[in-house]
Amino acid sequence: MANALTIGRILLTAPFIAFFLYNAPWGVTAALIVFLIAAATDFLDGRIARARGETSALGAALDPLADKLLVAAALILLLRNGVAYGADAIAVLAIILREILVTGLREAVVLGGGRLPVTSLAKVKTALQLAACALLMAAAPTGPIGPAAEPAARLTLWLAAGVTVWTGGRYAVAATAALRRTAAREPE
Repeated sequence: MANALTIGRILLTAPFIAFFLYNAPWGVTAALIVFLIAAATDFLDGRIARARGETSALGAALDPLADKLLVAAALILLLRNGVAYGADAIAVLAIILREILVTGLREAVVLGGGRLPVTSLAKVKTALQLAACALLMAAAPTGPIGPAAEPAARLTLWLAAGVTVWTGGRYAVAATAALRRTAAREPE
């Protein structure tokens, strides 16, 4: 059940993008609704997996991937349509590049026989990213709230970027230590 929700989140990325790109006044609002449904599955899948004892390697791999796909798609589209603009591109790049970096580090650590567990702050990071994307869509000129939501949306984006960079640095330190331990165990 939990993995089905995660896969559902991945699949919802396609209609989210389609609605966002649809040239109609209601397109961004429809995209926001799909985005919120997808974001809700992120909250539910982990709770269901733990409650039912359904945690798996597949779920552990797919869950962060689903989050990254949804958030990256939203941020790129928000830049494209100008809701995120100017210096916001720095926040967007920081978020996307950190996610790529941590994914690579996590893979390297796993290949070395180690683990890089998800931290509580990383879960907060994901929630902030999802909230920032949703608020930015709501603040779009054709969004359900409009420009009145822009200050809160922009603040949440930058807060998400700050937490994202912070957690990325913590993962980089942990991954470096894990990779050094692996290298020390390897015969020459």
